[in-house]
Amino acid sequence: MHFLRRLFEREQGSAVEAVVSPDTPEALRRPRLEVGWATDVGKMREHNEDTALVITAAHDGGEKRPWFGLFVLADGMGGHRAGEMASSMAARVAAHHIARHVYLPSLTDQEHDANRPALTEILVDAVQAANEAVSDQLPGSGTTLTCALVLGTQAYVGHVGDSRAYLLTEEGLDQITRDHSLLDRLISLGELAREEAAEHPQKNVLYRAVGQSGRLDVDTHVRKIPPGDHLLLCSDGLWDMVDEEVIVKVVTEASSVQAACEDLVAAANLAGGRDNTTTILWRSPHA
Repeated sequence: MHFLRRLFEREQGSAVEAVVSPDTPEALRRPRLEVGWATDVGKMREHNEDTALVITAAHDGGEKRPWFGLFVLADGMGGHRAGEMASSMAARVAAHHIARHVYLPSLTDQEHDANRPALTEILVDAVQAANEAVSDQLPGSGTTLTCALVLGTQAYVGHVGDSRAYLLTEEGLDQITRDHSLLDRLISLGELAREEAAEHPQKNVLYRAVGQSGRLDVDTHVRKIPPGDHLLLCSDGLWDMVDEEVIVKVVTEASSVQAACEDLVAAANLAGGRDNTTTILWRSPHA
């Protein structure tokens, strides 16, 4: 490959750095998807009840198709390992539904079918399918579920629970989702000050989560992710332990999105690591 040249090889270790030379074909100058994820049990839990599921695809040929990304994060609950089973099942069921109704049809041009549901409806149905599966097969357990479908620079989010999706821009961190927790409800009603929430005895109580009997109310959001900005999904093990200013600093100073995910988990553990921590970070590519 004549368009690559080696710069140097360190005396210790086998790392070789390469750069693209001026005569690199234009196809190789095109942007690539940047996504990272990390999950950790933390400092005080015996096992990890979080699940991260990441699917990305690109079509670069005679036909141009938008970037495709599917990012799913679930934080299980229920004890006796039921939580980790619930989070894994919910993530898999939701991802299967979205891939089946969004990505696979796009490969055969079926996405132009006039009878095809809207993308937000597909997300709602995916979360409902996950809810039914967990309710039927793992009664007594539950999980949060946040699904982000990215097409090009447009993000579609379906959400229940208190895991979060954020948009990170030059202006800072913008929370996309709303927590379905008792504390967030009390704060929104003006019955509790946000400063009091950290020590509240019912801080982890959710009023909406996958695994409940009956039909769920699923929040959906549609956001544009401008080139260079980040979409962050995380469990409460991160946002409950690490200030937003620190999250922004870690992401903007990291050498890559994968390094940022690992550094965010490390920051949560450094702050005490009271819970499992999971992060998924996607950087919107430049055109």
